[in-house]
Amino acid sequence: MRAPFKLYLALGLPAMALLPAARGAELPVRSVTLSNAGLMQVERGGPLAADEGITFRAPAEDVDDVLKSLLVRDAAGTLEGLRLPARDLETEAFRGLPLRPADFESRIALLKALRGHLVEAGGASGRLADAEESEAGLRLAVLTEAGLRTVVLREGEEVRLADQALAARLRRAAEALAAARTADERQVEIRLRGTGGTREVGFTYVASAPLWKPSWRLVVPTGEGEARLLGWAVVENRSGTDWEGVRLSLVSGNPAAYHQPLYEPIRVARPELPVRVAERVQVQADTGGRPPPPPMPAPAPPPMAMAAPMPAGMAARSAAPQPGAALFQQDIAATPSATAASSAGRVAFTLPAPVSIRTGETANVPFVDVALPAERLWWVQDLAARNPLNAVRLRNAGTSTLPDGLATVYGATGPAAGAEAGAFLGDAELRAVAPGEARILAFARDRDVQLSSAQASNERPVSIQTRRGVVLVGTVRSTETALAVDPRGARGKLVVDLPRQPGMQPRFAVASEGDFGLRHEAVLDGSATTLRFGWERQGSTELPLWDAGLGDPTLLRWREMDLEQSLRRLPGGPGTLETLRTVLERLPADAAGRDKLAALVAAMQQARQMLDTARTAIRQYATAEAALGRARAAAEDRSGPAREDARRRLNEASLATERAGTAADTAWEAWQRGVQDLLAKT
Repeated sequence: MRAPFKLYLALGLPAMALLPAARGAELPVRSVTLSNAGLMQVERGGPLAADEGITFRAPAEDVDDVLKSLLVRDAAGTLEGLRLPARDLETEAFRGLPLRPADFESRIALLKALRGHLVEAGGASGRLADAEESEAGLRLAVLTEAGLRTVVLREGEEVRLADQALAARLRRAAEALAAARTADERQVEIRLRGTGGTREVGFTYVASAPLWKPSWRLVVPTGEGEARLLGWAVVENRSGTDWEGVRLSLVSGNPAAYHQPLYEPIRVARPELPVRVAERVQVQADTGGRPPPPPMPAPAPPPMAMAAPMPAGMAARSAAPQPGAALFQQDIAATPSATAASSAGRVAFTLPAPVSIRTGETANVPFVDVALPAERLWWVQDLAARNPLNAVRLRNAGTSTLPDGLATVYGATGPAAGAEAGAFLGDAELRAVAPGEARILAFARDRDVQLSSAQASNERPVSIQTRRGVVLVGTVRSTETALAVDPRGARGKLVVDLPRQPGMQPRFAVASEGDFGLRHEAVLDGSATTLRFGWERQGSTELPLWDAGLGDPTLLRWREMDLEQSLRRLPGGPGTLETLRTVLERLPADAAGRDKLAALVAAMQQARQMLDTARTAIRQYATAEAALGRARAAAEDRSGPAREDARRRLNEASLATERAGTAADTAWEAWQRGVQDLLAKT
């Protein structure tokens, strides 16, 4: 049987300085404020004696936040600072020691790690050489001045280290090893220097915490009236400390929150300056001359992009719901409402009674019970849907913002509720509602009301302007969505949300505008109806009277161009006249510039006739010129009397060609005068 023994490492030495002092008051938690930003503000406080400090345990993951946000209240004392173990306590405690944490697994491992150090054991003094277990007890080999001596230790006998500084460090390492076994927590000491007797002291810090999660119970009327909204909060205590009778506040806001690794040792990397040595001499061999490189053309500048103008915004309009006068029967248990305080985009709900929640426990506590003006309606978010959504519009008639949450919707009780009385109707998402604002909450789809939609678009001319050679047609592009609604006898309000169409103006009544787009509201009387949503956009189209690439048509020469190939590019050619006629037919009778367009179409028709006459004359000239070529070839091939006859025919063909050319010139000049008259009308 192995005999136990004692190993004294730091007899009579002071307590370990690396760890916080064990003496200190742990002040109770008095209030907790939970934020929807994932933070909690913890306030502790209580009486403290003049010579006392404050200690408390905090989760290791919260130490960064404690170091960042700790605020101490002590009207009669002086704050000296905060102390806590190093983040990697075990590594720091064993740094520079001849043993490691694993050496504490057995006394043999511990003693073997101390080999070579001066010890006193069993009446022998010297350096520890070895240690092993034996039947007689713990056998030590000690190297004394006289030589190697074996010592057997029995129960109650001691091993003392001669180096008291080393013994103190080993004791600290042992304490650190024990503390490291609870590595998920750190003991924090706040050092204060007080005067006089007992005084009231407190401190506050902000740390991460699970989100408090609001959930809503919404009891809605069948039509227009009041809805009852009950808010419950899911709260989790993950602080590591029980909350006993604390004042609990729930904050809804949007604070900036950061985490900084203040508890993590950070070493700044420094640039390494190399040792200077003599530079090596490098010589590049001469490879002979080369011709100079050819010059490179300068890169062309990138094209400049023209920014499109932004469409003008529309003024938002809102239609407030009419509050109902009749209250439904209220038989739901009353819940105490929290006290709400608002400031700068932040609202805090403080529960009316203290709350006790043990660490690691989840609680669901009520914090709001309020009646709100409500209106039942149908809601269309998708025009392609077959059925609208069943929804209710709530208006926040209170003085504080209601935070985001999921609402479970129930039907109200009472004679008018019918089959909905007390029934679960669905779930709805409630987004934050500021005082005076309204929100629509959809909780189901109404399969009794049928929807169908269709879309169409067109572009029509509405005005005419001209400049030399160009007709500017003012246009209006219209799109329309028709929504057929069959409520099958049901009456009520229908709300339709339509996405914005950039650059287009709505031609329907807009009740409000928001992230949902544009909202339209209509009242259904029970019969089938069709709602039409039109959009319009002003635009313009340029219609050139000829291809500007040809230049001025009054300077063109028909002998220098292929008329048939260029026909569509000329004033009066096919295409342009037909387009202008179509625009004139679609143009309203009272449209600006309509008379000018009518005169322009008439002039273009006349130019068309003149161009056709010129084309005929030019084709005749081409025929005569071809005959002249044949006659010239015949005259050159003939001899004798046949040659005289061929020359006579050549003269006749030459005269015919000259007459055809003159006729073509006359017709072309007449067309050009017609073009000048056409230009005078632009």
